[in-house]
Formats: sequence, C-alpha cells, structure tokens
Amino acid sequence: MLASIATISHAVAALAFLFLTLLLLTSWRGRLHGMSIIGVCLVSATWAAALAWQAYELSPFSLFSQVLELLRGTGWCAFLLVLLKPDAATRALAILKGKLILAGAALLSVLSFFQPAFLYAILGLAAHPVARIALAIAGMLLVEQLFRNTPARERWGIKFACLGIGGMFAYDFYLYSDAMLFRQINAEIWAARGAVNALAVPLLAISAARNPKWSPGISVSRRVLYHSAALLGSAIYLLAMAAAGYYLRFFGGNWGNVMQVVFLAGALLVLVAVLFSGACRAWLRVFISKHFYSYGYDYREEWIRFTRTLSKQGPALGERTIQAVADLVESPAGALYLARESGQCEAVARWNLNPPDSAEPVDGVFCRFLENKEWVVDLEEERSGLGSLADAAIPQWLLDFPRAWLVVPLLLQGRLFGFMVLAQPRSRIRLNWEVLDLLKIAGSQAASYLAQQEAANALMVARQFESFNRMSTFMVHDLKNLVFQLSLLLSNAEKHKHNPAFQQDMLETVELSVQKMKLLLQKLARGISVETPAPLPLDQLLLQAVAAKSGSEPKPTLDAAEDGIAVFANWSRLERVIGHLIQNAIEATPKDGKVSVRLERQGDAAIVTVSDSGTGMSEEFIREKLFTPFESTKAGGMGIGVFESREYINELGGRLEVESQPSRGTVFRLSLPLQTTAEHAVDMAA
Repeated sequence: MLASIATISHAVAALAFLFLTLLLLTSWRGRLHGMSIIGVCLVSATWAAALAWQAYELSPFSLFSQVLELLRGTGWCAFLLVLLKPDAATRALAILKGKLILAGAALLSVLSFFQPAFLYAILGLAAHPVARIALAIAGMLLVEQLFRNTPARERWGIKFACLGIGGMFAYDFYLYSDAMLFRQINAEIWAARGAVNALAVPLLAISAARNPKWSPGISVSRRVLYHSAALLGSAIYLLAMAAAGYYLRFFGGNWGNVMQVVFLAGALLVLVAVLFSGACRAWLRVFISKHFYSYGYDYREEWIRFTRTLSKQGPALGERTIQAVADLVESPAGALYLARESGQCEAVARWNLNPPDSAEPVDGVFCRFLENKEWVVDLEEERSGLGSLADAAIPQWLLDFPRAWLVVPLLLQGRLFGFMVLAQPRSRIRLNWEVLDLLKIAGSQAASYLAQQEAANALMVARQFESFNRMSTFMVHDLKNLVFQLSLLLSNAEKHKHNPAFQQDMLETVELSVQKMKLLLQKLARGISVETPAPLPLDQLLLQAVAAKSGSEPKPTLDAAEDGIAVFANWSRLERVIGHLIQNAIEATPKDGKVSVRLERQGDAAIVTVSDSGTGMSEEFIREKLFTPFESTKAGGMGIGVFESREYINELGGRLEVESQPSRGTVFRLSLPLQTTAEHAVDMAA
C-alpha cells in the first residue's frame, strides 16, 4: 500500500514538473534564466519519474536515481545562484569556480570509467544523509539570500518561487534529518515527498507568469556562456568516449586494453581538432546568440573588439579594417575597394582572399546604388535569382568573384568612400535587420578610420612639398641677391672698368658669387644643408660681408670696436643673414645716405648693429608684416629675408631687434652668444 502511495506521489510530481516544463517552453522568450529553470524542471521531472518507477517495481535505489537526486539538488541551487545579484568580483569568482567544477567533473568522469569503484565511492558519499542535509541547508540559505537581496518592489515576482523551492529544500532537510536520527529513511515521509514537490509547481508557475523572463537584474555574457558550453560539451564528449573505451576494454578480449588506448587517443585528437576549428567555434557562437538571447550580438563586446582591431599595431589599416568588419559575420576573408582620383573604386587591400583585377566606376550605376540606398548586397541571392536588386546593375565580375558573399558599402558623410567584399562565413548566418544594420554602421565607422589615414598621408605629403617649396623659396631668394650683386657690378663696370681698385672688388665679388652658387647647387642636389657649425671670427665675417657690398651705393662701412670676438655658427648662413640686412639697408637708403655696420661686445654676447639713414618703417609695419613670410614692400621682393634672418638668429640662441622711424632710418641689432655659451645653445637646438 505504501509503495502504491509513493508511486502515485512521485508520478504526480513528475507530471507536474513536466507540465511546467512545457508551459515554460511555450512562453520562454530566449532568456538564459528561462533556460535554467526549464533545465532544472526537466531534471526534476526525470528524477520523480525514476523514483515512481522504482516504487512501482519495489526495487532498491539504483545508480541512476542517485545521480538524478544529486543533479536535482544542485540544479535548484544553481538556478538560485543565477537569480542572485552578486557584485562583479563575486560573479567572476563564481564563474571561475563553475569552470573548475566542470573541468573536475570531466576529469572525474574519465577516471570513473577506468576505475568504476571510484564512481560508486563518490556517489556513496553524495548519498550520505549528512551530504543531503548540507545540500538542503545550502538551498535554504540561497533562497533566503535571494529574497533578502531582491528589492522590495521586485519581491512580488519571486516570492512564490522562493516559497516553492524553499519548501522542497525544507522537506529534504526534514527527511534526511529524521533518517540520520533514526539511522534509516522513514518510508511514509519518503512516500509523501513526491506530493510535497508537486505542491511547489503551482508556486513556481505563478512566479514564472509574473516574471516570464526570470531576469531580476543579472545577465551572463556571451563569452562566458560560449566557453562554458564548449567546456560542458567537451566534458560530455569525454564521458561518452570514456564509456566507449570502457566497453572496448571489457569486451575486446586480448586486444581490449590496446583498443581502449588507441580509441581514447583518437577521441582526444578529434576533440582537439574540433575545439581548434574556426567553423565549429563560429557555429557555436551563432547557435548561442540565436537560441539563448533575444539579440544576436553583445554590442559592447563587439564594439570593443571592432575598435581594438582597427587601432592595433601590425598589419596595414586596410587589412585590419577588413578583418574587423568580417569578424562581425564570421567571414574568414575579404577585399577592400576605395574610390581613387581616377574615378574608379580600386582594390587597395585584401585579407585571405585574392580579388580579381577589376575596378568599378564611382559614378557607375552600382556605386550610385550603394550610395543612394545604403544597402548591403547579398551576392548569393543575386546569383540564385532570388534577389530583388535588378536596378543595382551588379557588375558581372562581382557575381563571378569566387567565395564572394556580401558587398558592404563604406559611406562617409553620405558619400560613397568605397565598398568591401566579404567571403562566405564559416557558419551559416541569417541576414536579418540586426546583422544588416550592424554591417552598415561598422562600414561607416571603418570609412572614417580609412579617411583619417588618407588625410594623414595627404598631410604628410603636403608637408614634404611645403618643406621643399620653403627650401626652394630660400634658394630663389639667395639667387635673387646674387643676381642683384652681379647686375650692380655690371652696371658699374662700364663706368669704373679702368679703376684697379674696382677691378679687384669685381674679382672678389664674382669669386664669392661663384662659391655661393656652388653651395646652392650642393644643397639642391642633396636636399639638406651641407654646412656645419664651427667657431668663427665675427670681425672677419663682417669684413667679408661688407666687402661683398662695396660696389653698391651708398658703400657700407664697418666699425669693429674689438677684435677676436668669436661665435659658433655656420659661416655662409650667418654671412647670408648679415648680408641680407646690409642689402636691405642699401636699397632703402639714397646714394648720398649712410649705411654702417658695427661690432662690439656686451657681457657674454656679441652685438652686430646694421643702421641706415633711409626711408625707415612704421611701427605697424614692423609689428604686423616685417617678420611675416612673403610680405614685402619692395617691387619684386619675396618677403622672406628678414624672416629667415630672425629664424636663424633664434636658432643660434640670439635675438634680432629692430628700431625704425619713417624718413629717419632703421637700426637692426643682432645679439649673438659668444663661443663659450653658443656651442651648448646650438647643440640644444640641433
């Protein structure tokens, strides 16, 4: 009679849990917590059915029922852990423990099939009343923590589930406490256990109806679920292979041990090959995203990975861009086409793919379609005739492109910057609105990265041209000064050609001009300055600079108050600077005026003063235009002489000052550090 009661009691529990499982399956909306309760309800139904069958057959507890008993208790504890809201550190620790438990379970499963007594010993310890009481206490504590840590406004959704699950664990505690006290299980309490568990089902159903998503605030990332599923699948596979190896060992005769070792080695190789297979990993990710989550992507993780791929060092940006976009749809290869000045979208990068040597006009029908519609083109549909893009005029070379799957437009500010061709994915992916929208926004983001790189390259080229043009401008300025000197010499030659002093000045001027022209040719040939700084006597440099202008009117004069003043500089550059200031003074002064150059020492600096009695300059011109490149008041002037002079004086660690008044003349004052302090200043500038 008691056996019949136990059979009916546990059968009712099995039917109740099975009914709840079916109910949850019909209302489940793809949330992990819904999947958790479905799994534990299914295990509970199987456990109750097994006990009902054993009570009906009057058979003792079997290994199968012991395993189900353990799975049922741990399953409800795991479900409560999922519903809890631990902080980030606790959650990470729990995940790590879960993985270690799974790995340990896989190892114990393998060892159990080599030593069956080991498995029975483990189950024997788990079936001990003390272990069952400990599991019941753990379950009740988890129920209490769940209810306590849930906000009051959310408790209405879980309180009936807490009552039902807590009631099952409380009854287990009562059952096994009584068994430990009287050293045997009470048959009447055991017979009523199924009915008590069946009473918990309506309470769970009420909570499921109030909170169908079972998501009070915690979520598990796709990465954790992916690795956990891979680990669990590996454990199940190893368990099955261990069982097959155990069968071969005992029924293989003399070859049993050998066959077992060979079989297990082959099984491990197959497992490793599957785990390292990109197609299998892609299939698992797609399966988890499709069946466990309402959205196919974890956008935070995807965007972090996308940005890191674009920003990392290594391959060229074009190849990284293809990889970043292709990984979104599990594509293993692709090619990048960008619009060029030729008016064609040309292949500029590839990743694991050999694109055909073809291009597409930017103003063609296909490119205009991509720009106007912003559509991702599925080439497989177009090849099969199921596509609806007849007005897109897809080029034949794209349709004939082997492995080509998708064409993703790269749009920048509403204009087509290029497009990307992706190869067929490792695992089949359904192109729904979510995938297409993600590819569109990823294409726009990739276009901005590529445009930024092209802008940086264009800026670098522009700077190179700017540097070249600046050097050329200085060269032209120096040539202009040389031409002016030679022209002035030629104009005075007819008048003073019989004067021996003029002839000597003419020869010296021509010699200096030839030397300067040779130096300019060397600079143009090498593209860099061939001059090196060295200590130089400033009085001799000024004497040469003044002598070069001696054929001009008015003739400049030199007043060196002290000999032996030396600075650390390039002879030709400093002579060019001072020569330019003298030349400007001559040009601004009438023939009956005065141009003078003076050298003196003031402390640790050498002072060179170039003064004239010419037209002078206004304060506004000095402040706003004198040191501005390409600003000049002279006809045919280039406006860079004074700018170059100040730049070089500053490079030497000196200072260039100017004082001027209209119609009263101008004074340029150069302050240069002496050789003892100038060397350090020039080294620091270099």
